[in-house]
Amino acid sequence: MRTKPAGDFDYETHGSGYAQHRRTDPRIAELVHAALGDARTVVNVGAGAGSYEPLDRHVIAIEPAAAMRAQRPPRLAPAINGIAEELPLDDGSVDAAMATITVHQWSDPERGLRELRRVSRGRVVILTIDGPALAQGWFAEYAPEVVSVERGRYLPVERMAEILGGATITPVPVALDCVDGFTDAYYGRPERFLDPAVRRAQSGWGFVGPEAEARIVATLAADLESGDWDRRFGHLRTQPSYDSALRLVVAE
Repeated sequence: MRTKPAGDFDYETHGSGYAQHRRTDPRIAELVHAALGDARTVVNVGAGAGSYEPLDRHVIAIEPAAAMRAQRPPRLAPAINGIAEELPLDDGSVDAAMATITVHQWSDPERGLRELRRVSRGRVVILTIDGPALAQGWFAEYAPEVVSVERGRYLPVERMAEILGGATITPVPVALDCVDGFTDAYYGRPERFLDPAVRRAQSGWGFVGPEAEARIVATLAADLESGDWDRRFGHLRTQPSYDSALRLVVAE
């Protein structure tokens, strides 16, 4: 176990519930796996508990937090203790590199992206969040502190593409029953944010402090109880999908 976090969030202390609430959504996984093309060897950087790792390819998983490595299911290979900024791989040693909802947590995202480009002789596939898009939707109204922090953590997707030498940037819609518990996954299920375990699996809450978190939760709970949330946003409860802030960045 590391004596200090490898990135901006301490997953050794706060990462114990990720495998339960941050699961692979099959519709998002289909997009990620298709983006990998015909790559047979893939490095998954910031691999965490293994979400979105393909099972039909040889995957080298890199994850600095022991608490996250311990949550990987038996069907996946053990992850190597390492960081994005110093990948223990030779130049062009894998067919493709991938990183899913993790770049914002790296201590030096630009250096980490250059490492992905260095070790991959083919594609680099990144699932990330477009910071400005986080300001859209009801969650930004209820939790402005969380959204403000999150927007500052995410490297602009256009900058990612530039570092990688050019890339396509594709919006990723999120389904109403999405099983990967990032913020936009609950666009139509606001009650989920009242569960402390759900919030602990979203790192942004760890930066706003207990007082702000308590106020946000209390306001949301009151509006759900009074019916005010449903009067304003209730249509989202049956909306099949949501134009989220999730983006797929693919560099050839």
